[in-house]
Amino acid sequence: MEKQKTYRIMISGGGTGGHIYPAISIAQSLQEMLQDVEILFVGAKGKMEMTKVPEAGFEIVGLNIAGIQRSLSAKNLLFPFKLMDSLASAYKLVANFKPDAVIGVGGYASGPLLYAATSKKIPSLVQEQNSYAGLTNKLLAKRVNKICVAHEGMEKYFPAEKLVVTGNPVRKTILLRDSLKNEAHRFFGFDPAKKTILIVGGSLGARSMNEMILAGYEELANSPYQVIWQTGGFYFEEMKRRIPRESKNIVIKDFVREMNFAYSLADVVISRAGALSIAELMLTGKASILVPSPNVAEDHQTINAMALVERNAAVLVKDSDGMEQLLPTVMELIEDESRKETLSKNIKSMSHPDASKDIANEIIKLIA
Repeated sequence: MEKQKTYRIMISGGGTGGHIYPAISIAQSLQEMLQDVEILFVGAKGKMEMTKVPEAGFEIVGLNIAGIQRSLSAKNLLFPFKLMDSLASAYKLVANFKPDAVIGVGGYASGPLLYAATSKKIPSLVQEQNSYAGLTNKLLAKRVNKICVAHEGMEKYFPAEKLVVTGNPVRKTILLRDSLKNEAHRFFGFDPAKKTILIVGGSLGARSMNEMILAGYEELANSPYQVIWQTGGFYFEEMKRRIPRESKNIVIKDFVREMNFAYSLADVVISRAGALSIAELMLTGKASILVPSPNVAEDHQTINAMALVERNAAVLVKDSDGMEQLLPTVMELIEDESRKETLSKNIKSMSHPDASKDIANEIIKLIA
């Protein structure tokens, strides 16, 4: 019997959870779909992928690369040297690992690796999570074989003949089931008869969103609603210190690892508009208020959010208006059953539950 070929695949990118978790989902789908596959991740030294990827059971190598600072900074003087060093390292990695294909998910490290791999004519694919294409992926577009995107209408950034609309992969642990609510109520110590608000500011947390919630803390504590407030690890201790009092209605966490519990209870979700967050809201079908971060490249979170707002699938509150508008908006929405049902139905219709498998299948088509 002929031995099954061992496929070797490199996956690169990172910097935030919005890049890392989709990459891990793609890797897991490749493991499920190929009998024999070796996967090597390539990230940026010092970034969160260097810990998150090994935690998921995959090997990762770090490049000495960093992005260009968008403000005047002495760090930009080092960029050309770091780029050349990373390109040299990427060429060595490609030569040693001998991949059958490479995947880029955006972020600093994917540029050097995909450049090196495509120079060697190795089959390649990039995945763009946002409604506004990232700089690295735009630069790589002409070099790669396929471009998997989350949204329609991306022809304005990429060659149309290379595009495949797959949606964004999300972690399988957020999939909901009917029996989950009872477990979730016990886990958070919540009353099943009360409605719940879930607040998430992205994998790194969000200063301005936390300030909005802190300003409305007493109103939330005195309301008939229960609140799960994920502050992000960077802000957790400060928020705990600054709250006026403890409230049994409000659970404050640095990071909610049991997001399937949190989503199962949520009647309304307040969230940033990162690609991963939106993909999870689509899959869980949650009525959502999006507060796009103003501190991201090309204001892409507002563009992400507007893709939903235009289809009546989410509510938008600008970050600059959040202090005045966020709490009144959530209080109005949580009691409007018809509006919640419409938002939930429309956002659910935009989901791509098999996104990671669809992306993995595009890679398999390139190499099989």
